[in-house]
Amino acid sequence: MNNEKQVDSYRFISGITKRMLKTWINKETPRPIPWTPLTKPLSECTVALLSSAGIALKTDTPFDQEGERQNPWWGDPSYRVIPLDAQTGDVALYHLHIDPRYAREDLNCLFPLKQLQQLERAGEIGQAAPRNYSMMGYILQPEELLQKTVPAIIRDLRADHVDVVVLVPA
Repeated sequence: MNNEKQVDSYRFISGITKRMLKTWINKETPRPIPWTPLTKPLSECTVALLSSAGIALKTDTPFDQEGERQNPWWGDPSYRVIPLDAQTGDVALYHLHIDPRYAREDLNCLFPLKQLQQLERAGEIGQAAPRNYSMMGYILQPEELLQKTVPAIIRDLRADHVDVVVLVPA
């Protein structure tokens, strides 16, 4: 008997979309996950969050939802910086595939900045990064994301001396 937990990534999508995505995934050649072990204890590390929820400060440029409405195969490949002290009322959610109601009530259910700060106070991590990041998670044409956005986020993470990035999937 296999006791492994299974995640049904296709649970909430239509039948035709499910078949299409499974076909794409089956064409992908499996490859090892790039894993880099920590070189110091987590209690000495600077930690940042990276969300795929399309979160942006209300004072920042919104993610482009209209482009995706016009072309459902396209998703905004840019990213937004979310400061560590951002509060629920400071941000908006621009992801067309996420119900925003819960995040409007409490940002931490989707982007746990408060919990990151609690880990710092408890000494579990060295410090929370001053800047955290959000991008769109539904990008079926990832070329620009991979060629421009990811290197820019990495540049910013390095500037903040971030050792660990916690991926927060939407």
